[in-house]
Amino acid sequence: MDVHLIQAGAVGRKEELLSGMAGQRRDLFQRYLDEVRGFVRLADELGYAGYGHNEHHLQIEGFEATNHPGMFSQFIGNNSTRLRVNTLGYVAPTHNPVRAAEEIAMLDHMLQGRLAVGFVRGYQDRWVANYAAVPGARATTPDNARRKDEQDAINRSIFEESVRIVKEAWTSATFSFEGEYWTFPPKDLYQKHPIYDDCGAGVDTDGHVTQIGIAPHPFQDPHPPLYGAFAHSLRTVKFWAREGGKPIVLANDLDFADMLWNAYAAEAEASGRDVPREEVAAWGGLLAVSEDREALDRQIEQHWWYYDDWFGPFSQARPMPIMGTPDEVTRIITDAHARLGFNELHLLIGQGYQEREVVEHNLRLFAEKVMPRLP
Repeated sequence: MDVHLIQAGAVGRKEELLSGMAGQRRDLFQRYLDEVRGFVRLADELGYAGYGHNEHHLQIEGFEATNHPGMFSQFIGNNSTRLRVNTLGYVAPTHNPVRAAEEIAMLDHMLQGRLAVGFVRGYQDRWVANYAAVPGARATTPDNARRKDEQDAINRSIFEESVRIVKEAWTSATFSFEGEYWTFPPKDLYQKHPIYDDCGAGVDTDGHVTQIGIAPHPFQDPHPPLYGAFAHSLRTVKFWAREGGKPIVLANDLDFADMLWNAYAAEAEASGRDVPREEVAAWGGLLAVSEDREALDRQIEQHWWYYDDWFGPFSQARPMPIMGTPDEVTRIITDAHARLGFNELHLLIGQGYQEREVVEHNLRLFAEKVMPRLP
């Protein structure tokens, strides 16, 4: 089983975050980068498979300050030698999909294939609405999804169209696309150039640009592994089953997770994809491991403060708690594996809002006393 880590993106401890405007404090951001650098190097040394991060902007409060998926991925890559960098992920409604495809392809080359990339829909409306690549695009939350309202429907439609364009750009020498939200290239675009005629493609003899292509294509053929990062809905899981992405499921209800696994497998088969059960999805949750019960209780308190106070108002459910002594944590994971059959485990760590020493102790203890006992 490959074990991956996912950071929170917090720039400070509880008291620092609650003091206000922590995301703009230079001292905290420098410590944040230094601590992440240390966690990445330690994870690389201890044998973890990957290190993941997300994308959020306008984070003046400092709770999730990872504001450029490409640059942060390169930062992780520069501080590791074997870890896979998991970008979890590009918030599709806020990106021009062709530009995102080209950026990711370039990043894949710079990391020489140590890259996996996720695409997500975006749930924080303050920044999604300000960064929307399609006018009128907004974020969506579980509440929007349950209501099946227009905001959720538009967000999903842009997301799905964007993912298809990215994949087309990665796998085609040149292409054209006309959808509900995006048209590539724009109609009636003309630019005549002799090099286009002699060395390229997609421009006719009159200079009409009929197709475009990105350069480079990804380092990995045909493209980096795709994640459906933090998938919680049946519809999203089925989309990734058709498109070849692996959902990361952090649900604390194994019956629900098992339903998602089975739905993915059935949808993939109906789409002509034969996916072994262990490759259907990744599973994971929030890590706290200690042999000292008092220290463990303190970790758990810190975790639930952060998740309840930050994610709760966005209607985000608590992730699966993978918490306890090494024996208890091992049992939680092996029981879930026996039920679901995954080959990737993704662990949320208390980066930023927990002391550096606490996070490092978790990583070392898990690697020493849990990882060797996993399937």
